[in-house]
Parts: sequence; C-alpha cells; structure tokens
Amino acid sequence: MGRRTDRPTGRLFWKFFLSILLAQVAAAVGIGSVFWLREQARLSNTITLIETGPPAGFMLDSAAIALKYGGVPALREIVSQKGRHSVYAVFSDGRELLGREVTPSMREQARRELATERPYRPVRQLKAPDGQQLLLFVPRMYRNAAGDTLTAAQVAGPGPGAEGPPAGMDAPGPGEARAGGMPGPNGPGGPDDRSGFGRGDGPRGPFGPFSPMGRPIPMLAAIIVSLFFAALLAWYFSRPIRALRSAFEAASAGDLSPRFTDGDRLGGDELNDLGRDFDRMSGQLRALMDGQRRLLHDVSHELRSPLARLQAAIGLAHQQPDKIATSLERIERESVRMDKLVGELLALSRLEANPDLPKSDAIDMQELVDGISQDARFEAGDDGPAIEVDIDGELVANVRGAPDLLWRAVENVVRNAVKHGGAGGQVDIRLYARGRQVYVDVLDRGPGILDADLPTVFEPFFRSNPSKNNVDGHGLGLAIAQRVVHAHGGTIEARNREGGGLQVAITLPLAP
Repeated sequence: MGRRTDRPTGRLFWKFFLSILLAQVAAAVGIGSVFWLREQARLSNTITLIETGPPAGFMLDSAAIALKYGGVPALREIVSQKGRHSVYAVFSDGRELLGREVTPSMREQARRELATERPYRPVRQLKAPDGQQLLLFVPRMYRNAAGDTLTAAQVAGPGPGAEGPPAGMDAPGPGEARAGGMPGPNGPGGPDDRSGFGRGDGPRGPFGPFSPMGRPIPMLAAIIVSLFFAALLAWYFSRPIRALRSAFEAASAGDLSPRFTDGDRLGGDELNDLGRDFDRMSGQLRALMDGQRRLLHDVSHELRSPLARLQAAIGLAHQQPDKIATSLERIERESVRMDKLVGELLALSRLEANPDLPKSDAIDMQELVDGISQDARFEAGDDGPAIEVDIDGELVANVRGAPDLLWRAVENVVRNAVKHGGAGGQVDIRLYARGRQVYVDVLDRGPGILDADLPTVFEPFFRSNPSKNNVDGHGLGLAIAQRVVHAHGGTIEARNREGGGLQVAITLPLAP
C-alpha cells in the first residue's frame, strides 16, 4: 500500500499559527482598549488647571527675580501686566496678590505640582523680603460659549472632582489661543507652538507623541513579535504531529519498526508519551503479524506430514489391493490425527479471539484433579508411569469459570507430563491453597527442557528437542492451557526441577 500524496501539507501548522496569532492580537487589542479607555476617562474627568510647560517656568523665573530685588510691589507690577499669560501669586492665607479668585482645587494642584521633579519648575514657593510666603503659578484658561476666556476659578465646579470645563465651557479649540493668550493644541502651545506652552515634558523628536510615526511603530513591532511567536509555537506543536503522521503512513505501508524510542523527535512532554505508545502499539502489531506467519508455517508443516502419509496409503491401496485393510487403517489413523490438530487449532483460535470467558459455574478443583488423574492412569495403562495425587488435607477449593475448558487445560498439562516425563516412572499432581489462591503443580522426572526454551514453552507448536523426541503431538496442549488459565485470571509457568524433570505450576483465584 503506497503513501497518499494528494493531501495538502501544512494545514495543521496554519491552523495553529492563525489561532495563536488571533489570540495574541485579540489579547493585545483588548488590553490596549482597556488602557485607552481608562486614559480617556482620566483625561475627560481630570483637566489640568495649571500650565506645566517650560514657558510657565520662564515666566515664574522673571517673577522670582522681581520679588527678590523689588519685593512685593515689583511682583505686583509684573503680575498685573496684561498679556497672553498671567502669573498668580497666592499668600499663605489663600489671598491672591491682585485679589483674583483661586479655588482650593487650584491651590491643591499647585502644591502637588510643587513636589514634582521637573527640569523646569512651573510652580514656585517663594519668600518675600518682608517674610511672607507666596505660591506662584500660571493658571490654565477656558472659553465659554460666548467666546470669552475665563480663568479656572471662574469655571470650576464645586469640589476637586469637577475640574473639567462645565456645561457651556470648552477648552480653547484647535489653533486658538487659550485665555490670556495661552496657546491651543494646534496654535501656540500645540504641536507647532515653538514656545512650548501646553506641551508639558513629553518626548519630542520624530517618534514623539505628536509625530505621525509615533503610534504605528509600536503597533508594527507588536505585530512582528506576534508573528514570530505564533510561527514558533505553531512549528513546535505541528512538528511532532507531522512525525506521527509519517509514522502512521509508514505503518500502513507495512513498516512497523520503532521510531520514537529515543524521544528526540517529539520532545519531552505528552507527545513523547504518545510516540512511545505508538511504538508499543506497532511492536505488538509486529509480534502479532510474526505470530500469524509463524502459525501459518507451523500449521502447514503439521498438515503436510499426515497428508503425505494419506497419499502414500492411498497409493499403496491402489498398487496392492490385497493390503487395503492395512492402508485403510493408516488412512483412519492419519484422519484422526488431522481432526485432532484442527480441533486444537480451533480451540486456540477461539481463546485468542475471545479471552473473556463466562465464569458463572463453580468448579471443585479437588473433584477436577481426581477425575483427570483417573483418566490419565487409564490411558497410561500398566506400562505407564505411576500418577500420584497429593491434596493438602481437607481442602475445599472452588473456582469460578468454564468447567470444560479448565478441565482441558489441566488435562493437557498432565498428559504432557505423562508423555514426555513418564520415563522417570512417576508423575505427581499437587493441589493446595494459600490465601485466596489455589495451586495445581504437575511434576515429572523426565528430561526436562533447556533453560533457553522455557520462555517459549507455551508458544503454539513448540517442541523441545524435536529430533530426539518421538512422542506424538503437535505442541498445542500447553498453549491452550496457558490461554485458558489466563482467561480465568490465573497464571501458569514452567521450571526445571532439581535432579531432573519439569514442574508446571498453575495458580487460580478462589471463588468468593
């Protein structure tokens, strides 16, 4: 079966890539929107009442010089001049030098600005020659609906939370001057204002807040970073899945060799576990396929010999009609042998196809062992080995399962001991219980099995020393016994005995 080549590649990569990219963009937009809305709310609810640009600092420098050398009268002359900007001088008792109204919020904001570190100082705390303390600042102006410019004290609502322009009051529009000549955003003090009023101390230059290039650059950088990480994560997640896909395609073509045992192709996470599970699955499939091929070979080999003898007997009957009785006897014997082989193969196939057997019947193990031992003695005859049964005291051992199959499993083990180990003169069957388990041990004094063959003694068609062993059989008895015992939740194992011989130990759970 060839590999499919008509499927487009990279679909999973693009799904991961677009999903991660959309998630990153959505998160960035959401977070940015939250901060933007908070900033807009802050700007709409909190309007600065004091100018904080460098020109305000320059005006306060002039006022400070006048106060230092001319005292309060000189300062009064400076602040009373009519011009674009106006300096307020507030005494410690809250009075303004010229009697202009100053709100508590304006004084509070001026004191907060006084504690702010700036290269220039838009608010000054000065001491007059006569010892009076003066707070100097430049207020921000607003425009009403009639076009008149008013100070913040004239338009501010009650309390510190109402510092924005009230209804009917607007800040100076774009390109217009604020009250007292204070510049607007696009006029003096705006982005094109060379005086610097209204610009604060924000960054300047080609990437500053007023530059057309200032906003796209961070957005473009965020998009590039998102693309990079989305591509990286998509590649990281799709690479092991592509490796698994190629492994499945190779398996469909018949290549079941392990591919992820080292774990380097899939990383060290759950995908690595998935790769190991795939290798384990492919290993089991490879073992099943090898077993099927071996079984087919063994069955063919086992059927070939009796079929050859049947053909020889039929040919002899045709050539020598006077010996037809002998030929028929040979044909009958080979037919029985083939029927037995087919029956054992069917039993083995059913056990492998359906290992979950009905276990509703109660089986008395003492009665089962006694019945099997009597049949074995009868088949062995007087010339066969002695069969001894050793039951541990007044044992009551019941097992839940299928009586016919369990009888056949134990009988196969006993017959195997009689056939292959009968030369020792005795076969022992021991029955005893320990805890919630019942044990059936079958022991003989035959030649035993090579230690290297013990792990495969329960494989179908296994024979130990086939060249030296002339005992009739197909090597299916112990394989059937193992499947039956496992289907009943038990275990079976074979080991060589000290002094020669073989011991087959069966362990079954007792019925509750």
